[in-house]
Amino acid sequence: MTGATSHQTLHATSVAIGGRAVLLHGPSGAGKSDLALRLIDRGAVLVSDDYTILTAEGGQLIATAPATIADKMEVRGIGVVDMPHADSVPVALIAHLGDVTERLPAEGASRRIAGIDIPLVRIAPLEASAPIKVELALRELGRT
Repeated sequence: MTGATSHQTLHATSVAIGGRAVLLHGPSGAGKSDLALRLIDRGAVLVSDDYTILTAEGGQLIATAPATIADKMEVRGIGVVDMPHADSVPVALIAHLGDVTERLPAEGASRRIAGIDIPLVRIAPLEASAPIKVELALRELGRT
């Protein structure tokens, strides 16, 4: 598969933390944009809001925004706002957003996207500690 690329679009908001992307994945209304906004307030940079293009390149999964929504973020109650964004960021972690999180999750949870396994954690997005938990998961579990 030398030289070949594989890509797909995922219903996920993505942010870059320290040059590595975290995909915030979950159903509509789960709190993806809200958690992204709180991570941005802590120093993260928006990659893409709501949909992220993921491309396999050289053994890495690269996150980019669709051209139509690059540098835009929908903030509930305010509308679509301009937001600085990063482009072509290697994906290091998937945070699946939902109500129930495991107290001690099984080791090695991952999801395969475009042929690449990415570590996965489950996060309750509306908890006050959710941004810190994402940062800790990236530090402890994220792909380098």
